Amino acid sequence: MKRTLLVLVAAVGLLAATAAPGSAGRTGRQASSPFCFGGLDRLLTSAANGRGGHVREKPTKDQPTEVGPQAGTGSGFAVTIPIWFHVISPDGTVGNVRDSVLQRQLQVMNDTFAGTGFSYSLAGVTRTVNQAWYELKSTGDEQEMKKALHTGGAETLNVYTTSGAGFLGWAYFPQTFDSREDIDGIVIDYRSMPGGEYGREFSLGKTLTHEAGHWLGLYHTFQGACNTNGDYVDDTPAMSVPTSGCPEGKDTCPEPGLDPIHNYMDYSFDSCYSEFTTGQIARMQDQWLAFRAG
Repeated sequence: MKRTLLVLVAAVGLLAATAAPGSAGRTGRQASSPFCFGGLDRLLTSAANGRGGHVREKPTKDQPTEVGPQAGTGSGFAVTIPIWFHVISPDGTVGNVRDSVLQRQLQVMNDTFAGTGFSYSLAGVTRTVNQAWYELKSTGDEQEMKKALHTGGAETLNVYTTSGAGFLGWAYFPQTFDSREDIDGIVIDYRSMPGGEYGREFSLGKTLTHEAGHWLGLYHTFQGACNTNGDYVDDTPAMSVPTSGCPEGKDTCPEPGLDPIHNYMDYSFDSCYSEFTTGQIARMQDQWLAFRAG
């Protein structure tokens, strides 16, 4: 059985031993490494998702730290997370999403996290015209953008809407805040928000849900493939490879249970996503209390 005694602590990203520099998220189903942790989760390669140029996540060297028993606090847990949206445009028009889109994205977050003890409220919106920050061609551009715009402490979710730099998004694990406050937060492709041009596959707003899972300490469900640890959550069946699309009955490990293709921490289509498990909810609560709650 996968161990439940450990809790994620580091920034969302790929394991240092297996990932290239970057971060984690949900951009285009790229399965070059099964260990993406944060904002890179939803990036897929064209081969994986059948759509050219979509990569689910951007790899990072960040690795979560396990901190103790996975217990959670159950139904008594209630936290409202303030969100700052930082809208980046290269020219004031492209990517300059309307407030109504941000409100729809916020609603998706509250809908998908219903029953977890987490809810989200809009803290504010900034709008910036900066081509380098929109394109994010280098780590330096990302760091410069976040240093200038990041607002609030570890308990505040900063979301940067950009071109995605070829990914649907990426994020960092909660532990990262203590040592690298300047890179905390989530970057997403603005087109992944509700009503975007990627349709029901990647534009229902659930890229941010996936990345927020990393931001709150969750691994991918395919973490570790079929090994005994997997994603360190007992109630997510083992799976060896990320999912493309929504293939019912997919089963890639000999352990009991079909691949959890409907789980927000897989690489399935937005339209396929529908759940966090009880174990994942407990893990997120533990991570919040250990690294983000004041």
